[in-house]
Amino acid sequence: MVWAAGVRAPDFVKEWGLELQKNNQVIVNEYLQSVSDKSIYAIGDCAGCRIDDERWVPPRTESAHQMAECLYQNIVREYRGKPANACKYKDRGSLVSLSRFSAVGNLMQSKSLLMSLQGTLTRWAYASLYRMHQRCLTWRVENVAVIDGRQT
Repeated sequence: MVWAAGVRAPDFVKEWGLELQKNNQVIVNEYLQSVSDKSIYAIGDCAGCRIDDERWVPPRTESAHQMAECLYQNIVREYRGKPANACKYKDRGSLVSLSRFSAVGNLMQSKSLLMSLQGTLTRWAYASLYRMHQRCLTWRVENVAVIDGRQT
C-alpha cells in the first residue's frame, strides 16, 4: 500500500515499471487497475484515470472519494465472485479553502448551469465536506477487511 498526498505519486513509483504520466500518476483503466499490472490499484491523486479520450479525472478530494467508493464496492464484488463495475467520475463542482474564514467554489447543476459560491457559509460547507470525506475514507479502510460479516 502506498499513500500519496498531493497531486503526484512518489518518485520511487518510477522504479516499479508501471505506465505513468509525467507527474508520476499511475495510469489506470476504468476499474482503477494499473494498465501495466492488473493486480495494482491506484486511486485519488496518484491515479491517472481517463474520463474520455481528451480529459482526465482531476486530482481533487471529490474524485478520490468517488474512486475509493468504487474500489471498495469492487473489492466486495470480487470477494463474492461478481464482476467489477467501471468507475464513472461525476463532476459535482469544487470548493477551495482560502483561509480559516473563507472559501470559494462552484457547484455543477448541469453541464450548462454553474453556481458560484464564496464566503463564510462556503467555508463551513467546505469543512463539512472535508470531514465527510475523511469519515468515509477512514470507515472504508477500517472495514475493508470485514466482508459479509467475516474477517478476511
